[in-house]
Amino acid sequence: MSGTYDRAEAKEFARAHLRGIWCAAPTPFRADLSLNESGFRANLRYWFTELGVDGVFVAGKQGEFFSMSVEERKRCFSIAAEVARETGKRSIMSCSDGNLDTVLELAAHAEACGADFIVVHAPVLHFLHDRDETLVEYYRYISERTRLGIAMWSHPDSGYLMSPDLCLRIAEIPSIVAIKYSVPREMYSELSRRAGDALLVSTASEDEWLDNILELGWRLYLCSSPPAMLQTAGDTRMREYTDLAFAGRAEEARRVFDSLAPVRQAIRSTKPGGKPPAHTKYWMELLGQAGGPVRRPMLQLTEAERAATRAAFEGCGLRPIRQAAE
Repeated sequence: MSGTYDRAEAKEFARAHLRGIWCAAPTPFRADLSLNESGFRANLRYWFTELGVDGVFVAGKQGEFFSMSVEERKRCFSIAAEVARETGKRSIMSCSDGNLDTVLELAAHAEACGADFIVVHAPVLHFLHDRDETLVEYYRYISERTRLGIAMWSHPDSGYLMSPDLCLRIAEIPSIVAIKYSVPREMYSELSRRAGDALLVSTASEDEWLDNILELGWRLYLCSSPPAMLQTAGDTRMREYTDLAFAGRAEEARRVFDSLAPVRQAIRSTKPGGKPPAHTKYWMELLGQAGGPVRRPMLQLTEAERAATRAAFEGCGLRPIRQAAE
């Protein structure tokens, strides 16, 4: 499956297909720090076929895009789009970059390789006091150079947060279809209530996902690594509570959601504040997925940190199903 629509149809296509649980994919590297293509392919197939993941978010912050070459990012796009097509799933490619030419080059490759959507992070503009016109023009300019639907991403990393009013202005652009809105809940709740069919609103917090389904009517988790960290092939509780909530079975969904508390606590209690990518990858390895080392400037876990993570994992109730791909 891949996006076959034009700009004018982007919002309609997104409402139909940008739904469910989307996982942000860490990029597995080998011991020599080269891209582990077979491991990445195996992870994607496992998430799609065994964990109930509906779509994958490729080469974002979880994927360490900042340490990857443009060609490596393109290769990850191609692999993800191929596996998504083979399994009947969807893909969204992160084209975020500080250089606009790189954003456009990545967007063109995403379109060419059969991706369904792209993500473009709000640019770093902390040095501006009045940013709105700059941001409207930024997204308009990109939208006119790709037929793919675009998800915005507003996050404190940019040095500011986009207001709901600004998001709605940008959403008037036909191919702006969604936003990953990494902001306080009152902000994304306001935008969600006001957006209607103009914009799909989501955030990366799994802690808030159930409440957002039940209280805000959300049908899109866009997206972080919990779908790959909280589940195994024999224990897909995130998928289970999501589907129960979608069906309106709130009490049952809440019970399943609450049962994952030990897993969430095991992850939180062992994740060093300065090493989240390394911790995520090691947790994935404990689950039998391909992880591997991180690239600089990220730091590796120490042996003591790995031991603490391993001990917490062993007591949290999840078990590996298969061996990690080589």
